[in-house]
Amino acid sequence: MIKSMTGFGKYNEIRNEREYQIEVKSVNHRYLDISVKLPRQLSYLEEIIKKEVSKKIKRGKIDIFVTFNNNSQEGRELRIDKELAKTYIEKVKEISEEESILSNINVVEILKLPDVLNMKYNQEDEQIKQEAISVLQVAIEQLLNMRKEEGKKIYDDLMRRIEAIESKIIKISEKSTGLIQEYVVKLEGRVKEILQTEEIDKSRIAQEVVIYADKSSIEEEITRLRSHISQFRNLLQSDEAVGKKLDFIIQEMNRETNTIGSKANCLDITNNVIDIKTELEDIREQIQNIE
Repeated sequence: MIKSMTGFGKYNEIRNEREYQIEVKSVNHRYLDISVKLPRQLSYLEEIIKKEVSKKIKRGKIDIFVTFNNNSQEGRELRIDKELAKTYIEKVKEISEEESILSNINVVEILKLPDVLNMKYNQEDEQIKQEAISVLQVAIEQLLNMRKEEGKKIYDDLMRRIEAIESKIIKISEKSTGLIQEYVVKLEGRVKEILQTEEIDKSRIAQEVVIYADKSSIEEEITRLRSHISQFRNLLQSDEAVGKKLDFIIQEMNRETNTIGSKANCLDITNNVIDIKTELEDIREQIQNIE
């Protein structure tokens, strides 16, 4: 069944003293656009995360937010820049000698100086990568469940609207069937009125009726509309990304409806055409949110 492009998923988990929190949000978009915000130590996972998301989602603007707290030693290493520390010490001694002051150099204080003590992160830690992807998959599954639930609501609304359109098409078809006969009666009456005679040229009347029937016939348009409705219903049942296909079908249905409106010289048909166009516009707005 169809899925909405709107959804949200969030999952938090602690593994081996490492805490992961991943949020996934999605909204409408013509294509698949993935944005990932990661802490610096996990920046190497950006493309991996995008590939993982693209396996499950084909369309929408996707924003992913990753929070990571590493309280274990996995994937990190504490390093001291000894050369830099020695440089600091030498400079402190120089100032001490120049100014004749005591140089009470404390190791702890030296370690607090900029860039002396650093935490080095392993940029390709396989264990952390696997854990992060596992948490991401749960968050994506939550988002997909929400998209499916929203998709069910859209499906119900679209089915109701397409059924309303179908009922209008039936009325138009029934009304168009008698239009030719109505035209014959009106034409004969008009000719008799103008010529003031009961005798009329039947062959001439027949020619005019043929011309009128050819110009006003909407059977082809009705047939195509019914075909589009059948395709529309089938696509609504699909688990694939069908939003663009549905949009194209609605455009074609709108074109056929306009043609019917321009051909039919009948107020009842015109009113039904207006109702169909209203429903098609509402449907088109709805399908903008379908993956």
